[in-house]
Amino acid sequence: MKKILIGGAWPYANGSLHIGHIAALLPGDVLARYFRQKGHDVYYVSGSDCHGTPVTIRAAQENSTPQEVSDRFHEEFVSVFEKLGFSYDKYGKTSGDEHKEFVRSFHERMYKYAYIKEKIAPAAWCEHCKKAPSDRMVIGKCPYCGEETRGDQCEACGAVLEAENLIDPVCADCSNPVTTKLSKQLILDLPRLEEKIRTYLEKHTNWRKNALAFTKRYLDEGLRERAVTRALNWGIDVPKAGYEDKKIYIWTENVLGYLSQSFALASARGVDPKELWGEDADTVHYYVHGKDNIPFHTIILPALMFASECFWHKPDEIISSEYLTLEGKRISTSRNWAIWAGDIAQRYDPDSLRYFFIANGPEKRDTDFSWREFVERTNGELLGAYGNFVNRTLAFAVKYFDGKIKPCDPERELVNRVSAAYEKTGVLIGEGRFKEALEGLMELTRFANRYYDAKTPWITRTSDFEECERTISNCAYLCLNLACLFKPFLPFSSEKVLSWLWGNDSWEEKRIEREIKLDKIDILFRRLDKATIDIETKRLETTAYRI
Repeated sequence: MKKILIGGAWPYANGSLHIGHIAALLPGDVLARYFRQKGHDVYYVSGSDCHGTPVTIRAAQENSTPQEVSDRFHEEFVSVFEKLGFSYDKYGKTSGDEHKEFVRSFHERMYKYAYIKEKIAPAAWCEHCKKAPSDRMVIGKCPYCGEETRGDQCEACGAVLEAENLIDPVCADCSNPVTTKLSKQLILDLPRLEEKIRTYLEKHTNWRKNALAFTKRYLDEGLRERAVTRALNWGIDVPKAGYEDKKIYIWTENVLGYLSQSFALASARGVDPKELWGEDADTVHYYVHGKDNIPFHTIILPALMFASECFWHKPDEIISSEYLTLEGKRISTSRNWAIWAGDIAQRYDPDSLRYFFIANGPEKRDTDFSWREFVERTNGELLGAYGNFVNRTLAFAVKYFDGKIKPCDPERELVNRVSAAYEKTGVLIGEGRFKEALEGLMELTRFANRYYDAKTPWITRTSDFEECERTISNCAYLCLNLACLFKPFLPFSSEKVLSWLWGNDSWEEKRIEREIKLDKIDILFRRLDKATIDIETKRLETTAYRI
């Protein structure tokens, strides 16, 4: 039994989740559910990123505290993920004690080795405010692409920045020029780690194109030393004397959340963490996130692992999505152009949402969420193909066979198609090709509908009753296996079908081996009225989505 670590990106706990977050994170849940069905030992972890300037800004705006703000959004995130069927084995928060204790221990060890050094380095300083603004509170031009950006990361080109390197920087609070002031910092010597990182990356040429391209660009531009401490009031204390006025810089602690949460999970399961994290352990590690987070997972996280001089299994698979736009425009929370995940999760079937976010997901290129396409694909594909096949098969059995479905040996063609679907779908999911996997299942569903139509059970019911029974049994066989195959994507509806047909979700071709008695079945998906398109479009153009 292989151990599988799946790390979902940690959303900032300074505002509500929107559909872009869901589109980027949902593949992680598909992976986790698939590997559990395969019988592997899954560690699916994530959490809320509670530290950093965005949280302190929100707290100041609300006359609250960063702890109160981050706790509130953390609870909201947990609720949204639950409604959408995210099956995290452990979802924590960076402000939690187990994470803070792990990070302090990790840093304390890291400071003992050659890759961390003490240095008097320039840091951003606002003379007007008489303070050192955080990177995010410095605005200037990106030194790489020239676009206006904040000092932590360029939204235009994705470059990871430090405020003191911006061109023409100004303070976000007072709009006055920002200068620099010397400050004692602990520095991660990334240039010294470059050869190790390059050697590691050469083993992963199978990553998605955006992950390879972003990572290559950072390396080609040359890695620079980066501070691991910052003059902040909110964060994790630096475990070193002389740094009582500073905190651990967020980019060197939030990515360690995958480690802190999986260590806690392993402990709860009575498992030695080395079985999951040892370099030679029989494990596969997946990291699921948006493309703006690529360098933190392909360079920063491995660099921290190398710098700690300890056993660490480096990332194996990078599942990095592109951007999801909304009705043709980039999602912008500041301009209120967003659909909030909590809102949409309350009003729509979770499997309908999951289906659309995978089938139309930004897997290899930017994709667009439009209400028209959501309604049309829900009605035409999910309901019209899959829901229709299950309903017409089982409703027929309820109506004409008193709910009884007899066991039978399914036709060889059906067995061959189903067996092939398990193998191919599993490979595609494991390789992060979710859209292709889902399309393959929809093709099997369309075949199932063609098979039903060709067998004409509504005719053989009176002309050849035994043939009709065999047809419905064969179709029920297809329903049972489709439910199992769809479960990583559509867990709620799949559970219904599996319960009706007394099936388990093991990832293997399965048969109906004893007579089933259906009591009552429900429709799997509800048709969306076309008026939904106009209603939701108007809602989007008002302040109805604002939280």
